[in-house]
Amino acid sequence: MFKTKISLLGIMSAIGCIAVNFLQAQQSIELTNTLDFPRNEVLSLSVTDLKSVLKKTREADLRIKDENNKFIPIQWIDYDNDGKNDELLFLANIDAKKSIVYKLVADSKSVVPQPKVTTYSRLVPERVDDYAWENDKVAFRVYGPKGQKEAEQGVKGSTLSSGVDIWFKRTDQPVINKWYKGYLTDPMYYHKDTRGEGYDPYHVGDSRGTGGIGIWVNEKLQVSKNFISSRTIAEGPLRTVFELTYFPWSDYKVQETKRVSLDVGSNFSKFESDFISQNPVPNYTIGISLHKNEGLTKLNDRKGFYLHWEKIDDAFVGEGVVVNPNIVEKSVAHRTETPDQSNLLIITKPQKKLTYYAGFAWQKSGQIQTQADWEKILEKQSQIVANPIAIKFIKDVK
Repeated sequence: MFKTKISLLGIMSAIGCIAVNFLQAQQSIELTNTLDFPRNEVLSLSVTDLKSVLKKTREADLRIKDENNKFIPIQWIDYDNDGKNDELLFLANIDAKKSIVYKLVADSKSVVPQPKVTTYSRLVPERVDDYAWENDKVAFRVYGPKGQKEAEQGVKGSTLSSGVDIWFKRTDQPVINKWYKGYLTDPMYYHKDTRGEGYDPYHVGDSRGTGGIGIWVNEKLQVSKNFISSRTIAEGPLRTVFELTYFPWSDYKVQETKRVSLDVGSNFSKFESDFISQNPVPNYTIGISLHKNEGLTKLNDRKGFYLHWEKIDDAFVGEGVVVNPNIVEKSVAHRTETPDQSNLLIITKPQKKLTYYAGFAWQKSGQIQTQADWEKILEKQSQIVANPIAIKFIKDVK
């Protein structure tokens, strides 16, 4: 009897090893970068892509190994909050014009490594009701319904705007919670660059900030007010995702749901706005504030990237938008003496879903020093969007 138990245990162990090896052999993925520069990006595999894998292993046991046979950080996301994961994220590093192979491994014992830097987002009720998000390079915020109500009542410090605010960081560590905690005792806490982490000197007002949208009609921009509800989908660590909804706005009674995501290591938030309108809409327009008509603008309709370069306090910042050039009707640097109404405008064809990327880089972060540096980052982002890394399931050759 004792020998029989040993034999059964041995057989079961062998079967387990075979299952793991079978998974490794049958479910490797080849990643191909067709561009002429290296890429460090968050990639995704849908549960549909992983269907055959998940027949052999639980989601909780799934791991990914890189080309050096090391486990890498991963993140599951449930986008519709139904309790079932929709996508698996992982961080990949691929040299220019190269292909590499990563392995999908069933391993319940190995701990999934955490990335050294992360993304994060949340609603901030302690500062009225901002929604703020960040990664290791940049931080943003937008404004909610309580802020709108207080602004309409004339409460000092409140903001009535659907523009996008940007926070200048020079640390790769999270600042949102720390800066808002400081705000509770000093409302100017994050407006002062006294800690070596950065600060918020950026003025939004009724402008588009960096990446707000509107509808351009008769040389005037029709815009929504503050968001009316928010939903955090994922805090991180590789990608933070959330959704905002807006009260119907403009003459066209547009209902908008905006999904925003930010990947670790990226200077750009991805904006995906879904629209339902009562009346036909002539366009949807993405904007960047030109503040007091200062700074340099460059508009590239052919490649689909748009640049503003300005000095704020004692350092320069570059803001920009990247969008599919095929949906752009025209672009213009609209300058006016009316406060907060000077914006770089990218006027796109009307569509039910508008997707674009908006971001920035601050000179003091060390990421850029010149306007040319920022333009290179924007052009690379336009190439990245147009040429996603190809993912192909392959069999290992052993």
